[in-house]
Amino acid sequence: MGSSLSDTVWLSDKRLNLLLLLMEGPRNIDQIKTSLNVTSRGMMPQIKKLKEKYLIVEENEQYCLSTIGGLIVEKMLPLLNTIEMVNNDDTYLEAHDLSELPPKLFRRLYELGNYLLIEPDLNHTFEIPREFTENLLKSKNIKSIISFYRPEYPDIYCELMEHAESMSLIMTPPVFERMKHSCDSKMTRLIRAPHIHVYIFPENSRPPGLDTSDRFTYISFLDKNGRYDHKDIMSFDESALKWGDELFDYYCSLCEKIES
Repeated sequence: MGSSLSDTVWLSDKRLNLLLLLMEGPRNIDQIKTSLNVTSRGMMPQIKKLKEKYLIVEENEQYCLSTIGGLIVEKMLPLLNTIEMVNNDDTYLEAHDLSELPPKLFRRLYELGNYLLIEPDLNHTFEIPREFTENLLKSKNIKSIISFYRPEYPDIYCELMEHAESMSLIMTPPVFERMKHSCDSKMTRLIRAPHIHVYIFPENSRPPGLDTSDRFTYISFLDKNGRYDHKDIMSFDESALKWGDELFDYYCSLCEKIES
């Protein structure tokens, strides 16, 4: 009995890796051997099986994905990327509340890519991570969701106001009131600055904390009890920047803009 199409794809790392390689474009056998670190003897039987299932074709001594092969690999990539992302640190995602994410972006969570888990040591638990502030201060275009208050925020965002070309801030009502109460003059400066836009998120919602810019995306998911546990995700992948930008725009569409 012949193997199924799914068996052909999934039950051999060599076949799977070849399909992923050919997603980048046609390759001859020497290029395949070099890229995948395989021998002709080990690879040719796998190529034969993929050709028999019409997943790849050979043209002018080069192998490329067939129309069917391209369709299958395109659909495989989100699953493979999601598995890779979860393997990065499955306990973090399981312990945090992702329910506030819009379904479309939840399904594309893998676009966070090769993210870093930022977790301060016990001596610096309540300090804002250096990795966050350094990259934020180097950013030119910033979009932030401030879903919980930290005493350093007024100073940080006022400093950013002097350096950034544009900045949009979404705050929950409690954060907005706390910022005004703690430093009304700084909040007034932020609201009146022509290149700064401040929005208020609807009551009774707790989006994740988010800072996304032309440099990085930084996310602070709340835990499943609605608390911030000082564990954050930071990614510099281009796909993560786009994902963070879309997440901000989604929440911004639900907000009320504060006029100066």
